[in-house]
Formats: sequence, structure tokens, C-alpha cells
Amino acid sequence: MTGSGDDRTMILTFDLSHPPEKVWRTLTDPELLAKWLLPVTGFNLEAGSEFAFSAPPQPDWDGSVNCRMLEVEEFKRLSWAWVAADIDTVLTFVLDRTETGTRLTIQQSGFEPGQKRALGGARYGWKMMGERLENLLAALP
Repeated sequence: MTGSGDDRTMILTFDLSHPPEKVWRTLTDPELLAKWLLPVTGFNLEAGSEFAFSAPPQPDWDGSVNCRMLEVEEFKRLSWAWVAADIDTVLTFVLDRTETGTRLTIQQSGFEPGQKRALGGARYGWKMMGERLENLLAALP
């Protein structure tokens, strides 16, 4: 895993030993999303569709993440609006086939200049979720 970005964007890259089709499944199947990310309701791969993730409430956050599907390019790219508390960002997953599997890039963009703490929290959270995703991929047939 590698990370980069600026003060408004978080970018993490994971080199996974699984084909893009398998990785795509973990990004688009609500049951699998709940295993590595968060439980989701209303998830639909249609651009413009709205859905929501839910987590246990935290200080300054009720645990809700409201989303709207922005872009779907099967096995290659998935992007949605990600709104949690006062964080209004765009989350994008890019899948690139490699000789050994898939390079998955997770990008969360649109943090405001005063949201450095939220950006750091996103980087920490996505690293943790990425590890959970890797474990799930290893367990799937």
C-alpha cells in the first residue's frame, strides 16, 4: 500500500493479488461491502442513485454516510458522492489490471482547507478498510 495526496485529497494505492473482476465484486455487492466497509442500504450501480452507509455514532457524527452514485465503469472505475456530517467529498475507486492482479487506487477528494483533521481521519480509515478488504478478498473463492 502506498499513499499520497495534498491537503484536499487522500489517495491510497493497494496492489492486490486478485483479478479486477473479483475486486469489483467486493466494491459492488452490498453483502460484501458490509464485510469490509460498512452496512449499506439502497446500493445501486445506476448513476444518480442514492444510498447510505451506517456506522456506530461517534462524537460529532451520527454514523450516517449519505451517497449518490456518480460514475460506474464496470471492472475499472466506481465513483460516488460521500457526505458524512460536514464532510462533502467524492470517493473514487480505480482498478487497473496488473501482471499479478489489480492495483486499486482509492481517492477521496474535495476536503475543505479547514478539514485537515477529517482528511487525516479519512487516510487512517481507508488504510484500515483497505486491510479489511485484502482479508476479505483472501477469504473469497
